[in-house]
Amino acid sequence: MEFNDVIRLRHSVRSFEDRPVDREMLDDLVQVALTAPSSRNSKSSAFLIVEDKDTILALSQMRESGSGFMKDAAAAIVVLGDASKTDLWLDNCAISATFLQLAATDRGLGSCWVHVCGRPRSKTDASLGDAEEYVRNLLGIKDNMRVLCVIALGYPKENQ
Repeated sequence: MEFNDVIRLRHSVRSFEDRPVDREMLDDLVQVALTAPSSRNSKSSAFLIVEDKDTILALSQMRESGSGFMKDAAAAIVVLGDASKTDLWLDNCAISATFLQLAATDRGLGSCWVHVCGRPRSKTDASLGDAEEYVRNLLGIKDNMRVLCVIALGYPKENQ
């Protein structure tokens, strides 16, 4: 696909076919995301591929609104930043996540960015904590790693 076509076709997809995405393709998306530029070449971004349906369902419950659609995604990629490498981990992750989404579009996949960092689980019940804490605990993420977002992935349903 031509670059301009990828840019034109990329949009947020929240409705997916019940069809798996090959692990090789998911690994390829991560490899593309790893080529993204980073502050002082710190390479502070990291990725966690989630294919397990129960774990994806649990991820879909990280926020009371804005993440529920994830339950139908074929896969999710958690975008992490190593805060011990640079204070610009968030910026680096955002660039990497964008590369990942563009690569997904190029391969015929739909994707949607679900923001995690700085987002509460509930707008009305502060006792539920924040989305990042929920994801960190759910997936056992190390202390130095921060979670910017989760990219939901799958083959888009027709007539979106």
